[in-house]
Amino acid sequence: MFILYAIPVGILAGYAVGGRLERLADVQYRLVPLAIAALAVQLALFSPLSDGLAVDVGRAIYVVSTVGVLAVVVANVRLTGIPIVLVGAVSNVAAILANGLAMPANAGALASIGSVVRPGTNSVAVDHPNLEPLTDIFATPPWLPLANVFSVGDVLIGLGVAVAIAAAMRGPRSGRPEA
Repeated sequence: MFILYAIPVGILAGYAVGGRLERLADVQYRLVPLAIAALAVQLALFSPLSDGLAVDVGRAIYVVSTVGVLAVVVANVRLTGIPIVLVGAVSNVAAILANGLAMPANAGALASIGSVVRPGTNSVAVDHPNLEPLTDIFATPPWLPLANVFSVGDVLIGLGVAVAIAAAMRGPRSGRPEA
């Protein structure tokens, strides 16, 4: 859910650098249907729709959808900001793979938002996870909508998305062919 905050930040940054929202429609993204499908699966997976889903099934669905998201990111790496998204995604995947296909969530960060790990998600509470600096060790303020825990990878993904939006709103630089 952290990425949802990056969208308005990117739009505001785009306006701040003289961009126009309609220029977003000019960007040629690759594998858009796969991106929509993979992200829709993840939104459903981290919502009450997944309640009652077996943990192993939820984790397998998450890993498959993440592979889809990574394929989309790699296919679009030529776009400004997307290399930052790729670094964030790879660090999240590294933490997930190093911890049994689940993202460890820091108990203190979870407590700060009044949350616990829900069954069927990719999160697990672990005292000393592998690659701990890459796990969900931060929390948004609990007064924010959709307050949640997040990782360094999530920050990089959000930053990359914001940069990509702002750059796309600004449009191609003169003298450079459009990608």
